[in-house]
Amino acid sequence: MFYAIICTDNPDSEQLRLDTRPIHREHLKGLVDKLKLAGPFTDEDGSQMNGSLLIVEANSVEEARAIAEADPYAKAGLFADVQIRPWNWLTGNPDA
Repeated sequence: MFYAIICTDNPDSEQLRLDTRPIHREHLKGLVDKLKLAGPFTDEDGSQMNGSLLIVEANSVEEARAIAEADPYAKAGLFADVQIRPWNWLTGNPDA
């Protein structure tokens, strides 16, 4: 099953995001079998990142939560909120 991991950054945390980004991106490379897509949310003009969206394939919401909690951004305290929601990938799924 697919899960959307929807993360909202804490206010005024752009520097923490930038400082943690290299190890976050390395971490994502290690999720090649689970991670389907990922990227930051931004403000309206795209100039500042303010959250993250990851789509992962996991056997349960608990497994998806463990993936979210292992992210270096989460460990660094970047996120004010993390939601994990089951997601049905209908359109654009290369495996469908």
